[in-house]
Amino acid sequence: MTMPNKRFLLILAAVPVLLLIPLIAMQFSNAVDWKIFDFASMGVLLLGAGLLCELVLRKVKSIKGRIILCGVVLFVFLLVWAELAVGILGTLFAGR
Repeated sequence: MTMPNKRFLLILAAVPVLLLIPLIAMQFSNAVDWKIFDFASMGVLLLGAGLLCELVLRKVKSIKGRIILCGVVLFVFLLVWAELAVGILGTLFAGR
């Protein structure tokens, strides 16, 4: 198996593992109250960001370009996540 395939499988495995964190937290605290839509949207966000970074790592040859583009993907992921969680920008799809 080549390295990009291992990285791809790692991304696919990391998404459900990361989604287990709020699922387990919900068992011990009322502060975490995710619905199925929350899990689905975070799964899509995590998978999308991971696969976009994988695409960048496969297609962009320069280290500087990889860092910049993966940084942009990470920034957009965090911005959308924050908007869905607390509505920092006040858009129509804000979570609160």
